Amino acid sequence: MSVPSVTPDWSYEREHWRRGYFRVAGVDEAGRGAWAGPVTVAAVILPGTAAEYPFRDSKQLSATQREAFAAQVREVAVSWGVEHAWPDEIDRLNILGATHAAAARALARLDPAPQALVTDYLKLRTDLPLTAPPRADALSYSVAAASLLAKTERDRLMLELDAQHPGYGFAGHKGYGAPAHRAALRDLGVSEVHRRSFAPIRALLNEPERLL
Repeated sequence: MSVPSVTPDWSYEREHWRRGYFRVAGVDEAGRGAWAGPVTVAAVILPGTAAEYPFRDSKQLSATQREAFAAQVREVAVSWGVEHAWPDEIDRLNILGATHAAAARALARLDPAPQALVTDYLKLRTDLPLTAPPRADALSYSVAAASLLAKTERDRLMLELDAQHPGYGFAGHKGYGAPAHRAALRDLGVSEVHRRSFAPIRALLNEPERLL
């Protein structure tokens, strides 16, 4: 199985290890920019043995690679958790607030609990030591592992939503603003799994005759 040339390492985790925090959870999300479906957040604690893993940012991998690596994450992780914020929560809290809420729930699932966090520029409100660099999903093994779980779990849910709400093409575009999604919204209108607070959906609700 080939993997991209960008290779994560333990640099961010080691900053916490040096301070005595050995259970470092990587946190990442999938679906923040989508117009429909949940935003999904995963948290993963990998063994602090500085081993090398094949895990990479999920966006760099094929669907087959993501599924294979996600299975490996679940097998080797000290603990992991995945949680979702659905459109009603997103519309109520806004996308950032809902992402934070889902992250808190995912972290609460970890047993043993984390002592420190590394996120992909997600500046969570937490009392734990937090490192939140940009592109951490491509640079940190822990965050890459979380990105794999978040992406594969959200994709699975979007396949289910595609069966429940046929015609929107959720299986293909995963709820993002692709041309096929825009066309389906013009033909079918807004479904119960669309995020009504997002500008394109809000505009369609306010002006049904308007082309997206």
